[in-house]
Amino acid sequence: MLSVVRVHLPSEIPIVGCEITPYVLLRLPTGVVSTDDVPEAAPADGYFMRYRIQSDRKVAICSVHPMEQATIQCLGCVKSKIPVAKSYHCSAKCFSDAWQHHRVLHERASSALNENGAEEEELFGRFGSTGSGVLSTTGSGSMSNLGQSPGLNNGPVPLYPSGTDKNSGETWYEVGRTRTYTPTADDIGHVLRFECVSVDAEKKVPVGPPTSIMTSRVIPAPTPTPRRLIQVNGDVLSHLDLDSQTSFGTFSVLSYNILADAYATSDAYSYCPTWALSWTYRRQNLMREIIGYHADIICLQEVQLNHFEDFFSPELDKHGYQALYKKRTTEVYTGAPHAIDGCATFFRRDKFSHVKKYEVEFNKAAQSLTDAIIPSTQRRVALSRLIKDNVALIAVLEAKFGNHGTDNPGKRQLLCVANTHVNVHQDLKDVKLWEVQTLLKGLEKIAVSADIPMLVCGDFNSVPGSSPHGLLAMGKVDQLHPDLAIDPLGILRPASKLTHQLPLVSAYSSFARMVGVGYDLEHQRRRMDPATNEPLFTNCTRDFTGTVDYIFYTADSLSVESLLELLDEESLRKDTALPSPEWSSDHIALLAEFRCKPRIRR
Repeated sequence: MLSVVRVHLPSEIPIVGCEITPYVLLRLPTGVVSTDDVPEAAPADGYFMRYRIQSDRKVAICSVHPMEQATIQCLGCVKSKIPVAKSYHCSAKCFSDAWQHHRVLHERASSALNENGAEEEELFGRFGSTGSGVLSTTGSGSMSNLGQSPGLNNGPVPLYPSGTDKNSGETWYEVGRTRTYTPTADDIGHVLRFECVSVDAEKKVPVGPPTSIMTSRVIPAPTPTPRRLIQVNGDVLSHLDLDSQTSFGTFSVLSYNILADAYATSDAYSYCPTWALSWTYRRQNLMREIIGYHADIICLQEVQLNHFEDFFSPELDKHGYQALYKKRTTEVYTGAPHAIDGCATFFRRDKFSHVKKYEVEFNKAAQSLTDAIIPSTQRRVALSRLIKDNVALIAVLEAKFGNHGTDNPGKRQLLCVANTHVNVHQDLKDVKLWEVQTLLKGLEKIAVSADIPMLVCGDFNSVPGSSPHGLLAMGKVDQLHPDLAIDPLGILRPASKLTHQLPLVSAYSSFARMVGVGYDLEHQRRRMDPATNEPLFTNCTRDFTGTVDYIFYTADSLSVESLLELLDEESLRKDTALPSPEWSSDHIALLAEFRCKPRIRR
């Protein structure tokens, strides 16, 4: 017979919009224990599993204060077919205080239904022990006729079929009949109960009692505090609306290490609630944040292969983005093949078209390097130091917004975007610098073959002042830099070769270079390191706070128009560090808006 061995939930707190899939361990008729589902369409020896999700919606919850029980229901909402959860309030004062916002719901519903507004003659009811009384008002939100002893509302017809628990007499409303369920706003403040039972496929009757497990009360999804886009071109500082499209001839680029699920463990981030670390929660929160930036180009790091294929690519496709991906190589990696991470680059199809893709595998470069300069007897040791499975994804795009205002309007406007994650241990400073140099040499070859603006984005695991940062920002490394003292393989010699000719500048240094005064400018300057002209941090955990993420651009062909404001460390420390329920990565997103400079004829 098919039976349930064990059921548990992946997270103790259900969140609105985050799918719940309980872990169900089954014993098959053969005696084998399995986590695979046995649906009605494919029974096992005449048995299948039936699931049901219920809600304790016997208690109405206030729409404004979701942890408070409702005592008042707006009947105007019920008549206008507004979602019932929005009709509940915990007190007369709550309803009155919310009226200016609440009445907009009525106006929108009335407009949508093309009604004359007569429904507002009966505006709200009170929950009484004998039913819900209907009280007449003037439509102004006055609560003067309310009674003093609210009880439970018996008036509105339940949205879901109900059932009574024979043991407790409690009423539960069915909200789903699948193994997975995504809580909605109507579930806020309510407990969910998941039931599963083995069913005889022929008789269609349950075999034995159901196994059930209950959640904590559903809570709303915390939403990150909106970050403003701040204009930095010239001496002007102003705020731009992220919801609006970028101005004609400009484009925006987002770079974000999203923290792969494989690394988001409770051991590493014990200060973050386990529900906020779960991928089902984080993926929704990350997607809301990313979509909210309206970037034309998105460079993500630490994107797992399965999450790229099953989530990011299809979801961003719905928002008009084309996707490119390069997973890390697997010579060192020992985890599950589907969970390996990599770099993902997305671009808006209405702004750019894809011209060419280059993939940089640093393992291959390491093999070529050791073959060339390392004695054969030492190559195994050398490769064990150099091979880290890191990659870079380089995309050449063609802008569809044209090249207006330049000396040659008919010429194609190309753009080269590099996206990388230099995931190297801090002790291997020589390897980290070598990987950055290898990437820059590859970009130089592209620059020689085409007159093309360049962007170099990613997590370089290198703080300002380090040799990789110096190479990127200054085009060379000081030959007396202390990082160069660590070079057991001789891959950095002579130090004079550690140069490149790309005129790269860090986008966020624009905050430090701006002149003028003003509260917002000073606010951003306080979040910059005056010694390095870089943000004080882009990575903020309990054990480390510093800048390791950058957006570099070629200053001879691009200019910075605006930047996404930086976050204040104090505001993040209220949750100890990142990640948190509000921000779902241990890094912060960087975003810059650029404009192509007119080409100069030579």
